[in-house]
Amino acid sequence: MPYNICMVSDFFYPNVGGVESHLYQLSQRLSQRGHKVIIITHAYGNRTGVRYLTNGLKVYYVPTMVIYSSATFPTIYGFFPIFRNIVIRESIDIVHGHQAFSSLCHEAILHGKTMGLKACFTDHSLFGFADASSILTNKLLKFTLSDIDHVICVSHTSKENTVLRAALSPRHVSVIPNAVVASQFLPDPTAADPNYITVVVISRLVYRKGMDLLVAIIPRICAMHPKVKFIIGGDGPKRIDLEQMREKHLLHDRVELIGSVKHHDVRNVLIQGQIFLNTSLTEAFCIAIVEAACAGLLVVSTKVGGVPEVLPRHMINYAKPEEDDLVIAVSKAIHMIRYEVPKPLTFNEELKDKYSWKNVAERTEKVYDLISYSQTSPLIERLRRYYGCGFYAGKIFCMVMALDYLFWIFLEYVFPREAIEQAQPFPYKKYQSFDKSERYQTTNKVKPSLIDD
Repeated sequence: MPYNICMVSDFFYPNVGGVESHLYQLSQRLSQRGHKVIIITHAYGNRTGVRYLTNGLKVYYVPTMVIYSSATFPTIYGFFPIFRNIVIRESIDIVHGHQAFSSLCHEAILHGKTMGLKACFTDHSLFGFADASSILTNKLLKFTLSDIDHVICVSHTSKENTVLRAALSPRHVSVIPNAVVASQFLPDPTAADPNYITVVVISRLVYRKGMDLLVAIIPRICAMHPKVKFIIGGDGPKRIDLEQMREKHLLHDRVELIGSVKHHDVRNVLIQGQIFLNTSLTEAFCIAIVEAACAGLLVVSTKVGGVPEVLPRHMINYAKPEEDDLVIAVSKAIHMIRYEVPKPLTFNEELKDKYSWKNVAERTEKVYDLISYSQTSPLIERLRRYYGCGFYAGKIFCMVMALDYLFWIFLEYVFPREAIEQAQPFPYKKYQSFDKSERYQTTNKVKPSLIDD
């Protein structure tokens, strides 16, 4: 049964990251399986309005205020009129929100349930329980997931974390991992510098990604192994620490900072190395290590979150998120590259079926089938669920939901849905005669065409 699906998140292209890649690839595969998929995100610079990406994937770039790291300012009700117009215009059946950091995601699920739509949520991150930021985020997640049809997590560790944070029943949470297009990360052993063993790091340069550990271990590894160099891709507030480390230890010829890397250039960076290093302090899945293994690199990673679930043991060396243990793990990987014959092509062959977007789309489709048969909760049941979120918070949540319901009634009266023009379907057949190589090239580069609706 085909569905009309609305993916919502603050994080999408042209921003680069795991959530952005997940949204794009999943939407493409669901479209190929006969579903209608649109994406709602916030405007990025002058990219606002309606755009079409490869294969007619429709993206609404909504003008909202961004406050930090591509996350928008929570308006609660300010997004509702635009969201309602889009949902009615596109005849949406299911609202699918992504990422707990996304304000648009939380608001879309609230408004979607008020409008009687089915809603599900995919969690891509792990959170703690003790610091103020985690406490507030977890309470917000509890509010959103109190009235959700189903939740998807990208690893079993992520599922345990989400179930505890939002006080959910494990029966209402499924595990569907990320995936990778293995054909876009084919190994090329000839691309690496034969005079050096190159360690590649591609990550956001932020504290959560373990950049302080990276700053600490690079000088030690360079001192221990004169024929080792680093290529570091990515940008963020910790870049200045890496630059200062390079200046202090005079490592300009052995530590290359290449800045932000576009997704279609990731493979070209990866194949320049033999080892991929991930120093994250927390990870729900870490798609970067899968891409690196597909490109034929031996992976060294901190053993945190869902990372141990991702790769077969012979592709990865684990380390505790500690300086000394990381130095030992990287040194062991250097020894393996230097004295043992790696088989990078076999990594790609092993992973291309294990992590397939086609499989992810099929499993997500089963979730949609499951929630499509669930009954819509009456208003009193929704209030009961929100009331159970806490002695004080429950009352606040009930007021927020009740006001949202009244606002919806007001919008239905002032802007009747009969007056909203229905969107025309994208002419897929017109583009089915495209040359396959041209289509692959476009998908590989992820270059959106700037077609206004």
